Amino acid sequence: MKTVKRIGICMDHASAHLMELTTSPIETKIVESKFTHQVKEESLEKGEKLMHNKEQHEQKEYYKKISAFIRDYDDVVLFGPTDAKVELLDLLKKDHLFENIKIAVRQTDQMTENQEHAFVKDYFSKH
Repeated sequence: MKTVKRIGICMDHASAHLMELTTSPIETKIVESKFTHQVKEESLEKGEKLMHNKEQHEQKEYYKKISAFIRDYDDVVLFGPTDAKVELLDLLKKDHLFENIKIAVRQTDQMTENQEHAFVKDYFSKH
């Protein structure tokens, strides 16, 4: 019988904390967006249109990095305080590579690392 690979991802538009359930204690890998506040300020000085183009490009790259991790799992929960998780889910739904991966989205408040780990353990113990 195949072992189900599970991962919880707590994310916002700036960073994603990837927590694989197979390790004990859970290790957190962090993926960060390159669209930082400093980049936003610099591109805004050159024009609002440029800033929005840069933001869209950097967000796309950020979601692509997270997607590359998700491909290796069977069961995924995306959670966090912003709409970033929903934006990522919309992109994943359009890609046939993710059609056999169970992906859930949960709205949560900002959490500490320990709270994130507890959320992931609790979520997968019930699903």
